[in-house]
Amino acid sequence: MADEKRPARGATDHDAAAPAAAPPTADSEMAIPDPGSFRELPHPPPPTDPNPLDWPDYDAARTRAAARSGATESVTTGTATVDGTPTVLITFTFGYLGGSLGRRTGDRIVAAHEHARRHRLPVVTTVATGGSRMQEGMIALTQLQRVAGQMALTGAAGLPQITVAHDPTTGGGWATLGAGADVTLAVPGAQIGFAGSRVRPPDADPSAYTAEGQLAAGSIDAIVAPAALRTTLGHWLRLLTRPGSGPAAVPHALGRTDLPPTGWAAVRRARDPQRPRARAYLDAYFTDRQDLRGDRAGGTDDGVLCGFGTHGTGTVAYAAQCGTATTPAGYRTAARLIRLAGRLGIPVLTLVDTPGAANGAAAERAGAGPAIAEVFLAVAESPVPVTTLVIGEGGSGGALALAAPDRTWVAPDAYFSVIAPELAAAILKRPPDQAEHTADQLRVRPQDLVDLGVARGIAEAAR
Repeated sequence: MADEKRPARGATDHDAAAPAAAPPTADSEMAIPDPGSFRELPHPPPPTDPNPLDWPDYDAARTRAAARSGATESVTTGTATVDGTPTVLITFTFGYLGGSLGRRTGDRIVAAHEHARRHRLPVVTTVATGGSRMQEGMIALTQLQRVAGQMALTGAAGLPQITVAHDPTTGGGWATLGAGADVTLAVPGAQIGFAGSRVRPPDADPSAYTAEGQLAAGSIDAIVAPAALRTTLGHWLRLLTRPGSGPAAVPHALGRTDLPPTGWAAVRRARDPQRPRARAYLDAYFTDRQDLRGDRAGGTDDGVLCGFGTHGTGTVAYAAQCGTATTPAGYRTAARLIRLAGRLGIPVLTLVDTPGAANGAAAERAGAGPAIAEVFLAVAESPVPVTTLVIGEGGSGGALALAAPDRTWVAPDAYFSVIAPELAAAILKRPPDQAEHTADQLRVRPQDLVDLGVARGIAEAAR
């Protein structure tokens, strides 16, 4: 179990003075809501047995914690607008017993989620906690089940949940409210990890337990300076609560508009390093956007861009390959994006551009097959429409996984093939100089794909 204190504080001394660098508390955290908008929610009735283990001095410890922190429990809950968007806000106060989770903490979080579902409001949680409250034993630990249950219900109701991890965010608070949110942000330098500083192995790399380490591992989406939190949260809230209507529009073609005369010409155009790539398409399509990062399983892939952006008057989700071989982490991140968009009712746009899935030994050990299967299933099961534009190379199943079966278009300087023509020639035991002829036989050109019924049409250039 994670420790409930920072390293400088006593293992059970919850009454020590908060360190000078303490994270924002319920008072200072009011910088996130718009001025004057915060309204505290009514407190649930107190538990009938506030000291279930008869822990010595626990009642007095709570009294001193309240006097020191100005809070009556480790979380404060309320409603507020954040950069104009109404939300339910759950705020941890580290100065109250190290932000630990006890029965009253769980009661307040449950009530806040129930309020969010009744009033159809997103939930923003700012976490600063060392874990479960030792003085309540297993009663405290089981609050994690209650919290997870409420998060599941709120997610099933189609309401977004965003968490900001402060310093520290460890133990069960990280493993539920932190890592379990739809979008997880963190402040720079925050200590973040399931294992607190007193329970991790003595030779553990401390950088793995930081916001920066968790970003590199794909466990958080972004690191945000405290001064930018309100604006960033407001941006995310607008994107996640204002879905576009109907399927995503097909992007305009940004590269060549003439059709290739041969299959090999189509392949060469798609491999041209000067051809517009995913970032150019996303910049042209969206007026603003925010990226999701990481597969929540220890990996990231900079060759797959995922997130949400504004197109027209609503939000469209995107998963875009950038022309590199896609790794298992890239596929898992895309599956995460597509499933989240489906739950929130947001249409999806995928941009296909890869020579194929990464096929080295590292990719196989990381579960390439299961990761690709995740994307195939996410697209097949999506309750929202998925629109696909092939903007470059469409290399085999590694590209097809991101393509919508009935809503795929192709750019004039793109191709799609069962396998790269060179590899197809090799499999057919043809000499290398037959790759060009094989490309023609495979019918990989945009116009061929339309004729074959693989693509619905060829993307047009902007007028």
